[in-house]
Amino acid sequence: MDTSAYIFVEVIQGKSREVSNAIAQVDGVASSHIVTGPYDIIVFASAQDIQVLWGRIISSIQAIPGVVRTITNIVAE
Repeated sequence: MDTSAYIFVEVIQGKSREVSNAIAQVDGVASSHIVTGPYDIIVFASAQDIQVLWGRIISSIQAIPGVVRTITNIVAE
């Protein structure tokens, strides 16, 4: 069973569209939306297990230029 998560992303001012488009290309990302509120982008992603998902967040999403921080919420149900 896949592990899914909502990832809240804060980015440098003026980079939301560029970062969202880059995140959308990451393997396992189902959606990447620019939003209002305390975070700039909300991502829905999944992988075969939590280690693979975590690796993608760290090596792919957090490595995108303009990403300041991420908060990951694993889907429980």
